[in-house]
Amino acid sequence: MKSTYLGGLYMALAASIWGGMYVVSKILLENIAPFVLVWIRYLVASLTLAIGIAATGQSWRIRRRHLPLVAAIGIVGYALSIWLQFLGTKLSTAQMGAIITSTTPAFMVVFSRFILGEKITVRKAFSVGLATVGVLMIVGNAGFGQSDRLGGVILFAAALAWALMSVLVKLVPKSYSQLTVTFYAILVATLGITPAAAAQLLRSSPGIWLQPSIWSGVLYLGVISTAGAFFLWNKGLQLVNASSGGLYFFFQPLVGTFLGWLILGETVGFSFWLGAVLILTGIALVAKES
Repeated sequence: MKSTYLGGLYMALAASIWGGMYVVSKILLENIAPFVLVWIRYLVASLTLAIGIAATGQSWRIRRRHLPLVAAIGIVGYALSIWLQFLGTKLSTAQMGAIITSTTPAFMVVFSRFILGEKITVRKAFSVGLATVGVLMIVGNAGFGQSDRLGGVILFAAALAWALMSVLVKLVPKSYSQLTVTFYAILVATLGITPAAAAQLLRSSPGIWLQPSIWSGVLYLGVISTAGAFFLWNKGLQLVNASSGGLYFFFQPLVGTFLGWLILGETVGFSFWLGAVLILTGIALVAKES
């Protein structure tokens, strides 16, 4: 299989896993504070990645000159972006969060042009626009008031942070194991959010941790949605152009909405299916060009 198609497959799987994470997170967040959930999720993911590195005999070494880059990936993407997503959604609405964070691929095209020097072709620009229209059709046309504006600005910053992180991953030498890079980046993010998570953890009820369903959900988020999906996303980015790879991010709202309809009984209409066609068409155009 050509590396570009394999990279696209990795990124599509990662984004699909994040879309499926919506169902599990919605249940867990009824009992666990957001920062606590992310912190425990990262702890589980770090342990999973460490076991994977040891089991496969991959190198733990990162050269000193690349440590700031790996730390920036953890701080900008895994700590700052995730925190801004939670805060922005809390101050606005879930619909606004889905709309704004789904603009991430467009920002990846811009960052890849200025940081990596990748060319923005007409087909790439058209594909991003087509997929963005598809996302807007899936999410729906909601009216937002003035009270949502601050949340919208914060969500905009979250989308910028994730796009920047995804482009920074392209600067990491391909000779490094992506398991190792992802492990250190998540470790940096875990240390960064520890103070906020500790404050929320002290206010939580100890009884929730005695429920097996809570731990099964946490393990799923940590092992599959974090360790697995972050690794797949980073690995995929090493095999495709950053400006093209961003299109696969659109699988997240597509799969999330579909599973919400299938498992949680949420209502979707004709606009969802039409939006899905537009998203997949945009991705197909980029895959063909690559």
